[in-house]
Formats: sequence, C-alpha cells, structure tokens
Amino acid sequence: MANRSYVRLEIDGALATLTIDRQDKLNALNAQVIAELHGAAQEVRTTRGVRCLIVTGAGDKAFVAGADISEMKEMRLDQARAFAQAGHAAFDALEALPFPVIAAVNGFALGGGCELALACDFVYASEKAKFGQPEVKLGVIPGFGGTQRLLRRVGNAHARELVYTGAIIGADEALRIGLANRVLPHGELMTAARATAATIAQMGPLAIAEAKKVMREGEGRLLRDANALEVDGFAGCFETDDQKEGMQAFLEKRAPAFKAE
Repeated sequence: MANRSYVRLEIDGALATLTIDRQDKLNALNAQVIAELHGAAQEVRTTRGVRCLIVTGAGDKAFVAGADISEMKEMRLDQARAFAQAGHAAFDALEALPFPVIAAVNGFALGGGCELALACDFVYASEKAKFGQPEVKLGVIPGFGGTQRLLRRVGNAHARELVYTGAIIGADEALRIGLANRVLPHGELMTAARATAATIAQMGPLAIAEAKKVMREGEGRLLRDANALEVDGFAGCFETDDQKEGMQAFLEKRAPAFKAE
C-alpha cells in the first residue's frame, strides 16, 4: 500500500476501511488530504476481493470538519477552480467504486465533510454527528458537490434551506430528512457499519456492482429510460457464473459461494 500522511486504507478480507486522520485540524481537507483520498480510492478499486468500503474520520470529534480555510483564504480564481476540481475528482472516484461505500460519520461533517459523506452510498451517523453546508457564512458556495448531491439525497427544499442558511443540524434531523440512514450510539457506530458491510459482502458482488451502476446512471433520467437500464442490467447478470451459483444454492438451501465471475 502507498505511504500516506493523512489517509489510512486498511483491508480486512472483503472489508476495506478508509480513515482520514488529521486530528489536529479536525480532519480538515487540504490539497494533500484530497490527493491522498483520491489515491486511496484508486487503490481500493484495484484491490481484489474488496466488497464494501467504510469511510470515517479519526478521533471522536470529527468525520471531516470541512475544507482547510487557512489554505483556501488566499486562493485566486484559478487556484480555487483547481482545488474544487481536485475535490470533485476524488469524490467522483469514491462514488464510482464498483461496491458500496458506507460513510460512518463520527462527529462534525461540515462543508467538504458533508460532501464526502454524500459521495458515499449511504450514511450511518453517531448520535454526536453534526452535518451542514455552512460555506455561505464564508462568502462562498459548496465546491465539492454539495449543491448537487445534497439535493439529490434530501430533495430540493431541504437542500436549499441547508445551503442558503448555512445551518448545522444534528444526527436526528439528518435522519429525518434522509441525509442519514441510521443514528447509533457513538460507541456502536463502527460495529454497525461493519455488520452491514459484512452482510453486503455475502451478496453477489457482480450483482451489487450492477445494481449500483444502474441506480447511479438512472438517477435523473426519465423513468422509462432508467427502467431500460435496469432491464439490460438484469439480463446481463444471467451471463455470470454468480447468477448460476446463487440460484442453484437457493434451490439447494445452502449459502452461495460467489466468485465474482
């Protein structure tokens, strides 16, 4: 594995865990952290056997508290554009992984931290978690996908309210509006995320990858066009050994032995 200063990638069989560890800055995203995050996403994509990734922050205070304001303060237009493009590239690489990505939000997920969580398939939140897109308080707008992924996750009205007011909400409110899937006692967050990851790892990996692909590509399309993607994806599964194994195992009342083939 690559040597990184702020991002740890740990592989345990089918489960990978990506931890952002810059605790003295509440795991804030600067150019180096973003580059390391992008590199880790590329690495885990090519690691054979991984079937689920958990993304979290080190320590008990923050998932990612935001982008590093001290680094952004003096940016010119061209530098700000490059910084936003780098963030988008990293988050797009994470979002495009062919297996589910779970955000385990253990504290502050503000600005870029909320955007990082939104780039994951779904969010498990500690009871201590705080979410928000407070960029307008700094005279800027979200730059790593917050204006777009947030409205797709929680709907236009909730997204506009959060972005326009810069409000910071707790875990229960995040659950209510659909930003978080589950709220857990702080000490149980990673256990719950790992349990869900273990469940996912038992499913057909090619089917999971196809389901994720079809859902991502169908989002925003007309229903008939999105359903056509589903038909193609469903049919394509019947060219895999996993489909044959899964259905045979069901008929034989045993656990399937999927091989991603």
